[in-house]
Amino acid sequence: MKKIVAINASPRAGWNTAQLVEQAALGAKKENAQVKYYDLYKQEKFTGCVSCFGCMLDPNKGKCVYKDGLSEILEEISTADGLIIGTPNYLGEVSAGFRALFERLIFQHLTYKHEVGGYAEQKIPVLFIMTSNVAEDLYDANGYTNMLAGYKKRLERFIGPVKFMICGQTKQVNDYSKYGWTYFDPEAVEHRHKTVFPMEKAQAYALGSKMVSGSWEE
Repeated sequence: MKKIVAINASPRAGWNTAQLVEQAALGAKKENAQVKYYDLYKQEKFTGCVSCFGCMLDPNKGKCVYKDGLSEILEEISTADGLIIGTPNYLGEVSAGFRALFERLIFQHLTYKHEVGGYAEQKIPVLFIMTSNVAEDLYDANGYTNMLAGYKKRLERFIGPVKFMICGQTKQVNDYSKYGWTYFDPEAVEHRHKTVFPMEKAQAYALGSKMVSGSWEE
């Protein structure tokens, strides 16, 4: 049985990012995978890489030795057959929680040696989900495409082949009038949430299923 780690790296449990990660996880479960699901912001206190370099010393080469709320997640990823991770787009970047996990996940595999490319023993498929109030067709103009390319480059070098799923123009709150936001058209946002978002959840479900049973790099 394959094991998939699914992580909601949004501080908002139950909202857009979480729902898409949950659907991808359900798709993996449909294919009889064991799924370990985490709401990242519900973990015990954690931090990004602290540059202790313990992961570069025997007997812990390739393994983060810092103990906090990310330790269990990193251990589960190390024995997983696939990784599903979702984050909202905050100020043109991933969430702070995602970034902390990313630092810890990637840095432990660095070697700083020409003769050894990395400490990862095997590559696993990665589904990277990003949600935002910005439409996907504006990602190039805003520099978000280049930002994601940087994450893809490092994930593929040390973790495995990446597929992106971008979900833009998301519904952020139930009552827009409460905040007086004039940037958004609440009716249009609600219409999209009712008509398009269900299709995006179905897409996430299909990708989760493909991670387990299909050819991921097709």
